Amino acid sequence: MSIMSEPTPVKTSPLRPLPKLIFASRWLQLPLYLGLIAAQAVYVVHFLVELAHLIEAAFGSQTALQALITSIGYKTAVPTTTLNETVIMLVVLALIDVVMISNLLIMVIVGGYETFVSRMELEGHPDQPEWLSHVNASVLKVKLAMSIIGISSIHLLKTFINADNYSDKVLISQTLIHIAFLLSAMAIAYTDKLMTENAKNH
Repeated sequence: MSIMSEPTPVKTSPLRPLPKLIFASRWLQLPLYLGLIAAQAVYVVHFLVELAHLIEAAFGSQTALQALITSIGYKTAVPTTTLNETVIMLVVLALIDVVMISNLLIMVIVGGYETFVSRMELEGHPDQPEWLSHVNASVLKVKLAMSIIGISSIHLLKTFINADNYSDKVLISQTLIHIAFLLSAMAIAYTDKLMTENAKNH
């Protein structure tokens, strides 16, 4: 009967002072992620304010309605005195825009910290995001590109709905910018695919 020996743990030698300093410099990113958390809080407040204005306008508040119209940049030849479908749609799209930007912030904060600063040790946690289990710099880059396309799509839709208040130059420019985002995301995804295939072949 043979006794299986336990694997010998790999001994790591302590880092020399300069590499140790360079490695520790990753913590300089911590204030950046904390700043993004503060920005997330600002978006939450903005979302709640806009939502409160929408609810108040639905109950007939002219002050809340005018605040919404100013916020979304909606203008018509006839003054808007009641909450109409176009205003509701533009406000809802603005709220969705805030949510999508917040999702982007979460991906940058959580994914960036996990990838570039320190492990968060969320393995086995019931609330661990599904995408975080296999996140790396390449995956994070693709996900960020897709999120930016989603945000750009919402902005473009808001512009088309409110097209009367924009010049043709603005409409064409926003469309071209959105196409540029699409092409960039496709290039990033294709590059990531090639790198993954090369890694598998080696």
